[in-house]
Amino acid sequence: MTAKEWRESNPKLAKDGNIRDYTDLLHLVILNNLQNTNAELIEEKVPQRERLIRLNNSARRQMESLKDNKSLKDLEVL
Repeated sequence: MTAKEWRESNPKLAKDGNIRDYTDLLHLVILNNLQNTNAELIEEKVPQRERLIRLNNSARRQMESLKDNKSLKDLEVL
């Protein structure tokens, strides 16, 4: 879901914040990692289409490996 789609689906929540304010730690960690990777790929002049494919694959791998991560779950409790 894009940020725009989220705002359109959640207009009341969107008035007071954005999608990041209402997501969990797992998704925030993955988003941060993807933003850093994207910046590196841009610096390497990787075309947008290839960046999108690589970032999508990376997001899927990260989700799979981190979804049951005990350390992230422990942090979320804090």
